Amino acid sequence: MIGKNSLDSISDNGAYDDFCHFLTTVCGIVLGENKQYLVHSRLNKLMTDNDIASLTELVAYLKKYPDSKLCIAVIDAMTTNETSWFRDEYPYTFLAEKLLPEMCATRKDIRIWSAAASTGQEAYSISIIFSEFQKRHVGMMMPVKIIATDISNTVLSGAKEGAFDQMTLDRGMSSERIKNHFEPYENMWKLKHSIKQRIEFREFNLLGSYAALGKFDVIFCRNVLIYFSTETKKDILSRIAGVLNPRGYLIMGGSESIANYSDRFDVLRVKGGLVYQLKE
Repeated sequence: MIGKNSLDSISDNGAYDDFCHFLTTVCGIVLGENKQYLVHSRLNKLMTDNDIASLTELVAYLKKYPDSKLCIAVIDAMTTNETSWFRDEYPYTFLAEKLLPEMCATRKDIRIWSAAASTGQEAYSISIIFSEFQKRHVGMMMPVKIIATDISNTVLSGAKEGAFDQMTLDRGMSSERIKNHFEPYENMWKLKHSIKQRIEFREFNLLGSYAALGKFDVIFCRNVLIYFSTETKKDILSRIAGVLNPRGYLIMGGSESIANYSDRFDVLRVKGGLVYQLKE
């Protein structure tokens, strides 16, 4: 067992600082000071399983082999994949009551980006809103494409399956929606094809090139930028603005704000929160 040794090494400020710098460089995550306990809780088993005795040794390996399975596993471990169905509710109400009627009247198709898809609840929630809108407004809908991205290929693999246990569904999914949009699958519930077919899951690093993504009418980038530095937030918001269609919308987390990070958006106050619209 090397658990104690790895814990001692993680507590070493020099090794911890090196790891923080590597993590920020690779995926933009800023841990801040005194988060050694977090690194230990998420990496100790991984280090033990890979026979790595210290954080210094781990960082050296990651720098030498940045495309290795271990590097991917470390990023997966350090990425917070916290999500739920219809989180905060107001973005989905705004989508159903304002955005869809507006876009159906002015666009030939609709493209939406779920920029931190995690295990898929956000993207699937968006797709469910489309299905419900289509049912209420027969003949009004148009082709819809949802691009769902995350830095973690591990969580995306699960998201693509679209199968969830009851405990996961209890976090925001009503019994009526389960009945309408899911079907029994072994000991779980699986989303119907009509919901899944709108979504394309892709592995994507927000620090990478956005060129291949195309343009979007709406971007959900919720509860993500809180993990980045000020400069990285500014950079990401600038690039998000660059892939939005004219007067496109950015929807962020309920406690997030673009104040001091971007002046390219108008702030819209909607029932329950704020939404940002690209300036002309």
